[in-house]
Amino acid sequence: MGSAILNAMVFMVLIPALCCANPKDEDVIDVKGGPESVVWVVQLSDLHFSVHHPDRATDFTQLVAPALSTINPSLVLITGDLTDGKSKDLLTMKQNEEEWVEYQTVMEHVIQRSGLDKSIFFDLRGNHDNFGVPLLGGAFDFFSKYSINGQLGRTGNVNSITLQTGDRKHLFVGVDTTMSVGVRGPTNLFGHPTDQLLSELDMELSHWDSQSKHPITKISFGHFPLSFSATSHSGKSLKDIFLNHSISAYICGHLHARFGKNLKRHHQFSSLPEFFQLNIHQLSSQPPVNCSTDAPTANEFWEWEMGDWRKSRAMRILAIDRGHVSYVDVDFKLGTKKTIILPTFPLDSQLMSTSSSRHEYECRAMGPLSYEAIRALVFSVSPLVSVTAMIYDTRPGYLSMVLEAPMIKLQHNTSRGDLYIAPWNYRAFADPSPDRYWLQIEATDFMGRSTLSDLRPFSINGLSTKLSWTWKEFIVMGCQWAALYYPMLWSAVYFLLLILLIPKALLIFSNKHFTYKNKGFLNILGWVSQELCRVPLAWFGLVGYLFYLILFPWFIGQVFTDGKDKGYMTYMGWVIKSVNEDGKHEYVGSPDVMVVVLPHLLFVVFPAILVTGALAAEKQIYREHILSLSGKKEDDPDQEEKRSLWYGYRGSRKSNSCVGERWIRKVLLVVCLAICWKHFMNCRALIKAYEMNPIINFPGYSLTIPLLLAYTVYRTRRNV
Repeated sequence: MGSAILNAMVFMVLIPALCCANPKDEDVIDVKGGPESVVWVVQLSDLHFSVHHPDRATDFTQLVAPALSTINPSLVLITGDLTDGKSKDLLTMKQNEEEWVEYQTVMEHVIQRSGLDKSIFFDLRGNHDNFGVPLLGGAFDFFSKYSINGQLGRTGNVNSITLQTGDRKHLFVGVDTTMSVGVRGPTNLFGHPTDQLLSELDMELSHWDSQSKHPITKISFGHFPLSFSATSHSGKSLKDIFLNHSISAYICGHLHARFGKNLKRHHQFSSLPEFFQLNIHQLSSQPPVNCSTDAPTANEFWEWEMGDWRKSRAMRILAIDRGHVSYVDVDFKLGTKKTIILPTFPLDSQLMSTSSSRHEYECRAMGPLSYEAIRALVFSVSPLVSVTAMIYDTRPGYLSMVLEAPMIKLQHNTSRGDLYIAPWNYRAFADPSPDRYWLQIEATDFMGRSTLSDLRPFSINGLSTKLSWTWKEFIVMGCQWAALYYPMLWSAVYFLLLILLIPKALLIFSNKHFTYKNKGFLNILGWVSQELCRVPLAWFGLVGYLFYLILFPWFIGQVFTDGKDKGYMTYMGWVIKSVNEDGKHEYVGSPDVMVVVLPHLLFVVFPAILVTGALAAEKQIYREHILSLSGKKEDDPDQEEKRSLWYGYRGSRKSNSCVGERWIRKVLLVVCLAICWKHFMNCRALIKAYEMNPIINFPGYSLTIPLLLAYTVYRTRRNV
């Protein structure tokens, strides 16, 4: 009896201790060895291992494994699209287990050959890894079975790890925002954070806020850039959470390097709804610095998309040096790299500097040791004989070298990597211009091979160099597509309805008639639309088709890999049976369906309306031309005489005119063929993607436009 009471007392004492224990102790890596002030990690993204492109996996094994061995990172982050999931013609997108087996095999080989511990590898789902996955943890969720995270039991959508050095903590938080119900592509393009996921992310990012006296640097990593991330049900977004915690950077993939090299974006707090950001930096000018102790901290962070392994063979090394975050992107397209240089201070004023950097300099918030030396990590497979820092001044109008300083390697008993430093008088380089001075570092190995880092502008006083996107970079990084979808959709629908309904109303209720004889774009558009109204079946068909697209499903298809359950797509997304509730249906895939909806409205329906109206208008011009030659009035009922006039007209000299030969009609017929071809290619892609029959599964979507165009061509044929 006494022993039972004693056991009960021990149990009661242990339960609170177990409940109150810090569950994150096992997610802390105590970084050993020098250099103590710096940690660095490797990011890889968009591997797209494919059964149709074995070279991607082969190159990964041959190039990444030795590179990781040389770099010796504290973490390896793989931010999504581990496999491709596409057929050879790129049209069918669903899971392929063979690709996942290859991914698992390659990663095991890379881990073994690099000599790194498997636990420091973190991989995340991308949208390709979620194509056609009806249920996470189900039979077709190969990520849970073959990925590193899955094998190590990291089953949550939010996973974190902390790198701890002697005087600082570095928190890395990975977030998986892929669809909970993954439909096939192409309508699986966006990240979909839920309110629960955002709450978990908020908790992870605030984990050390009240538990550590050491400075904390926070980095988040995921697959989707914020321009391709939707909001949660309550309207919150990843950006809101990141700004609330003022993380240093969010690193991601998804877009690939084909859109440009400057897929970077600096985010700052704004109380206004944001649809666009015109340049990399959100604000055109920096506010004055407030050094008072009660001054609010700047809510900002960098977003850095890294490109892809798929075609670019890219890898990123990201370093944190006394809170300064920098990176270098390594290109393996030309083979292995003998030497890689990553300057860690001063920071690139184009793509790494923040308003916090300026505050730290002007308010002396950062210790002087952070500024008193130029610093760079140098990774080399061969012994180095010299590393040199070179600073150039651009004020003369060309690169004029003003400093050339040898760099020395910091020595440690146990070393994780080589940090080189060059003491300098940093105050001499303080300047109101953020891009006056440029830094380059040269490393030479014992064989005489020289490697130069990229030239980078820097501002020791924390100013930012404004950098503009190309139009392609703006489209993919500067536009908030989830926020833009419905405004663009309804603007297009209302515009199309207006150009159909207003001319019809004017014909019925007003004496105002448009004519081609009056100049002006709106007049010509109104005239073309009014002539379309004179072809009643075509006009009613187009109006009815627009209402059909709004009110009814567009098509029915296979949305999952197994092909068992079908769903139907509307402009609001896919409607599928709920996984959790039998008999219930739910919408998924919004705004992802915009890749089908908007191109169809803008590049098929709108041109079809214009060309049908133009055909009717051309017929009217031709009719007036023939009647003017005959001297007859337009309402002359003598059809037999008109017919004879037509044959007589064909032999006249005026038959060579543009109107007489109907060259405009011939051009319009070519445009009709182009619209039908575009529509045919879209339908073909959808048929392959969702295994549909165009007659059974989407006759309204697939046949209406071609039939209306064919009818209009017939109605405007060559008879007066």
